[in-house]
Amino acid sequence: MPFIKVVLPIPVVRIFDYLAPDNIVPPIGGRVLVPFGQRQIIGIVIALTDHSKVALTYLKPITDIVDNESLFSSNLWRTLVWAITYYHHPPGAVLFHTLPVLLRQGEPIKKTPLQEWFITEKGQSVSLDSLNGLPKQKKALKALCQKSIYHHQICELKLAKSNITSLRDKGLCNFRFIEKDGCDWSSDFQVNNKNFQFQLNAEQSKAIHAICSVEKKFFVWLLVGVTGSGKTEVYLKVLETILSKGQQALVLVPEIGLIPQTISRFRKRFNVLIEVLHSGLSDSKRLSVWKHARYGQCAIVIGTRSALFTSFFQLGMIIVDEEHDSSYKQHVGWRYHARDLAVFRAREENIPIVLGTATPSLEALYNVYKRKYRQLTLGKRVGSAKLPMQKLIDIKGLELTCGLSVLLLKKMRMHLSQGNQVMLFLNRRGFSPILLCHECGWIAKCLRCDLNHILHQHCRQLRCHNCSTHQSLPFSCLQCGSTQLVAFGVGTEQLEIGLSSLFPNIEITRIDRDTTARQNSLENFLVNIKRGGARILIGTQMLAKGHHFPDVTLVALLEVDGVLCSSDFRATERFAQLYTQVAGRAGRAKKLGEVLLQTYYPEHPFLKMLLDYGYMQCAQEILKERREVGLPPFTKNILFRADSYDDYQAGLFLEQLRQVLINSSLFDNTLWFIGPTPALPPKRRGLFRYQLFLFHPSRIRLQRLISINLPKIRALPLGNKVKWSLDIDPIDI
Repeated sequence: MPFIKVVLPIPVVRIFDYLAPDNIVPPIGGRVLVPFGQRQIIGIVIALTDHSKVALTYLKPITDIVDNESLFSSNLWRTLVWAITYYHHPPGAVLFHTLPVLLRQGEPIKKTPLQEWFITEKGQSVSLDSLNGLPKQKKALKALCQKSIYHHQICELKLAKSNITSLRDKGLCNFRFIEKDGCDWSSDFQVNNKNFQFQLNAEQSKAIHAICSVEKKFFVWLLVGVTGSGKTEVYLKVLETILSKGQQALVLVPEIGLIPQTISRFRKRFNVLIEVLHSGLSDSKRLSVWKHARYGQCAIVIGTRSALFTSFFQLGMIIVDEEHDSSYKQHVGWRYHARDLAVFRAREENIPIVLGTATPSLEALYNVYKRKYRQLTLGKRVGSAKLPMQKLIDIKGLELTCGLSVLLLKKMRMHLSQGNQVMLFLNRRGFSPILLCHECGWIAKCLRCDLNHILHQHCRQLRCHNCSTHQSLPFSCLQCGSTQLVAFGVGTEQLEIGLSSLFPNIEITRIDRDTTARQNSLENFLVNIKRGGARILIGTQMLAKGHHFPDVTLVALLEVDGVLCSSDFRATERFAQLYTQVAGRAGRAKKLGEVLLQTYYPEHPFLKMLLDYGYMQCAQEILKERREVGLPPFTKNILFRADSYDDYQAGLFLEQLRQVLINSSLFDNTLWFIGPTPALPPKRRGLFRYQLFLFHPSRIRLQRLISINLPKIRALPLGNKVKWSLDIDPIDI
């Protein structure tokens, strides 16, 4: 009698045994409906076996078999099975995490034809001017003149279905249903190649030739290109080869905000169905994209980290843009790193993968050194664009206006007078980070996190950026009753208000999480910036990543000195990456750019090295320091974290965990610990937080130590009284 091993969408490591209904065996990787307590829930079959440790009288049969085939390709399945073991996460939580919500709920999968709208002969002959009074219909007809539109792309063009059907009623367009069978675009995937005779430079040509010379086999390319060097054009040229073979491609970007400009360039280039996949889509749309990729109906999927788990019909290449970005790391639940998992999936798929960046992570550079990756370099900006001039502004003893020095304001006026745009980077949203009583020194703090409340003037609230709680702005001190409340420090909101009075006739755009909360707001801001509507741009790191603003000629960085005294050993690497990315927004077209960094420490050796020698030299120096003290990537590390409402219990649990590892037969003197120590921040949402770091030169031995001892750790009595987690290859302290 076959026994079915099933994982469920619950955070436990246990695999449950069930009986096959009427001896009908479901496929591994397929969904089944099973009884669980008093409920019927969806599970995923993970294995079939002829024996069970559970007595037959206690086993229940599967209620229903939902799928007659696996939801996962064989290569993706092997990737996920490896990930379950590597990240030590419950298998049910991992497998269900990778599926669209509707599939988790039992929605059946079936291939559906694509509805395609196309222009008729009458539509080709009609003048667009005849629709001047109907702007939406005119926009729709203009789009149809360029290429056919799939039904689900209507919303992406910001049109309504009625706009298209009105054209159909006039005989200007019509639709048809297409039954795509696998990948069938190999003979016709370019929109109009004549419009894209991009003049490649020697470095781009060399990189493209190298990547395309690798046939269908696993290979990792690290494409390092300075900002504005044309990495996207390299991606597009390489994908021409992939599409010409009738294969699919997966392109990962770190944040949703980068998808619109990426999808725009790709759709202008290729006459194929290109889908986007991210957390902002509806459940039905995510399922639609998943099915289009699975059945070979779409050629390219562009998405954030969760897109990595899409099942493809014939995947030919993976591209990870901005590979260094920390957004690829999942910070809650299953704490995987999408870049690292993408490399492993490429190996299982036996396909090449391209990791692109202007500021490669130290892990990537280490893998180049170990000859696991091959580096390709684009050292020049495309066309006549030149790298910007860079300068430090010493602000010691200077009077600042909204955080801006006199010299910076002078430079801003000069660039604005020439018709250019100015970008100010301040990675601190809100009006002010501190609200203080001038009489008694009281500071407004979040009681749940013991961190300063952030003042938001527009809504007159104090907000905690750690736990998202908020309260009304008090009229008086909560400690002494004084009304002498003073705001200290500058945030993006205050900077915007101050600049509005200094430059009353200049349009200012602020981009941070507060101003982009509404749907499509970020995209609308970016469109306005590129049209030249906004002249002064204020933003957090949302504005620094990958955007192309040809009229930005001055970039200034404010309030960045905190990184110079950070306790995080990754702080210098991250700041060097951030600075280089922000500076890269200046002078990306024909205009020469300028970058200014305000600091109280202009003689700091790290800042001087970064500005004088650039990111790559900085990275090499940081790698030398890491090697000398035995920090990643030269050692492998694991982070245990424990949270509890009892300050004592969280730290005690980690100390007991540490003793379990020390007493293990696999313990050796090359394993070293940091902690248990309070985490940063030490309190969140009322929970006290402690952490324990493990470092070891051997990844295999460290993994084996954890695997063997996890059952003992889970059996610790305090484990049920604290909330604890395990993070493999952590990137945050």
